[in-house]
Amino acid sequence: MRIAVLRETAAREQRVALVPESCKKLIQAGYEIGVEAGAGITSGASDEAYTAAGATVAGDPAELTRSAGLLLKVGPPALAESGRDEVGWLSPGTIYLGSLMPLRNLRTVRALAERQVTAFSTDAIPRTTRAQSMDTLSSMANVAGYKGVLLAATHLPKYFPMLMTAAGMVRPARVFVVGAAVAGLQAIATARRLGAHVVATDVRPEVKEQIESVGAKYVGIELKADASAGGGYAKELSEEDKARQRELLAEQIAQADVVITTALIGGVFAPRLVTADMVRAMRPGAVLVDLAADGGGNCELSKPGETVSVGGVTIIAPLSLAATMPADASLLFSRNLTAFVQAFTKDKAFQLDLNDDIQQGALITHAGEVKNARIREALAKEAV
Repeated sequence: MRIAVLRETAAREQRVALVPESCKKLIQAGYEIGVEAGAGITSGASDEAYTAAGATVAGDPAELTRSAGLLLKVGPPALAESGRDEVGWLSPGTIYLGSLMPLRNLRTVRALAERQVTAFSTDAIPRTTRAQSMDTLSSMANVAGYKGVLLAATHLPKYFPMLMTAAGMVRPARVFVVGAAVAGLQAIATARRLGAHVVATDVRPEVKEQIESVGAKYVGIELKADASAGGGYAKELSEEDKARQRELLAEQIAQADVVITTALIGGVFAPRLVTADMVRAMRPGAVLVDLAADGGGNCELSKPGETVSVGGVTIIAPLSLAATMPADASLLFSRNLTAFVQAFTKDKAFQLDLNDDIQQGALITHAGEVKNARIREALAKEAV
């Protein structure tokens, strides 16, 4: 079976779906691998490195895609209006594997279904022990949590750690992290390693121990309704709980030098948690990093993809933050995809097993149909 790896063309994207290390493993498993020329350059993988790993470097991406039974990508395949019709290049029956983010890319989902492509979205992989090694959403959130704190430290006009100097003591920065899934926990750990005093909150009280295990103080409210959506995700709060949460956030944000927000509903869309009034109450020189900018942003004043200053407060809302660390982000993403492919390889080919819980969870389109119920519902609403 032939695997195609294309160059990513989305704005800000510097990652590649498969690095040479993973090519070797998949070739040993019996696959042929074709990589578009230049696909790995921005992540530090040269065409020569792919050739040395046993892959073929191809100059014609359309022909490469047509000849493949399995397409690996970081993001969704491009549509015709982009000037690069990757969906149109796919032969019916081809398998796509990557981070499709289907609820954010409904037009692409529809096009894949019409093209008779079997599409697996790695951000929909169930969060089970068996699937951990395949979970690109967690891998990329880990990178984003780390890089987000570094951005905050760069913009903050003071030290993160407490310092004892000849001129006296410098107090540590106070960091407040909103959301304690993978990105939030990595942000906490990174801020603690830099010496900050860290406080964190999450609507799921069961994560209190995880917050404390990486060195932060947990603060939270007693919810009237369960806020866990399962699989490590949170669901939207009731209006009563939202009001109580706003009070807690306002109190903590006003005391913070740095606020890191990471909250997503179902791992996809960002709830608006930080109001303009909360930002205005922050200390001059304070920094807010909105790590949920890809989902619309947790802060009312965030401008996704931009850094703005409001009343002396710097608000950073980076998009595709994991792509700014393309070497290690590509390595982790590639290992996730490789684990998925290897788990379902038999007789040197990828085997569909739609009764398997991992394939069921990740499957978006197959045989001309949208198989995921949430995506079907979203497409139906869009058509109204």
